[in-house]
Amino acid sequence: MITTSHKLLTTSWTADVAAVEVAIRQFTEDRPLTDDCKVMLFEVGHDADLHVNVTHAHATAAVKGWAGPGRVPGGFVHSRRFADTPHAGIACHIRDMVFAARA
Repeated sequence: MITTSHKLLTTSWTADVAAVEVAIRQFTEDRPLTDDCKVMLFEVGHDADLHVNVTHAHATAAVKGWAGPGRVPGGFVHSRRFADTPHAGIACHIRDMVFAARA
């Protein structure tokens, strides 16, 4: 199961986040998920980037462009920032991390 949440401080990313969340809901239509994960899309006060955390219950292999893993109470988190990437590209990068192979 994939769950999403977001915490936006401005309206700069609102449309992109809405489109990305729609894309994420469609990820498992043609490919089964082997590990529950949570996707968090958010802004932080000191920059204009969109930040994304993908947390898996189990450790996963590294995916190019993603930092991590970090150990958190819910499992293992990988992080990435986006500045000028269109929402379709963001969704593609998130898909790569969501379907990362177990380590």
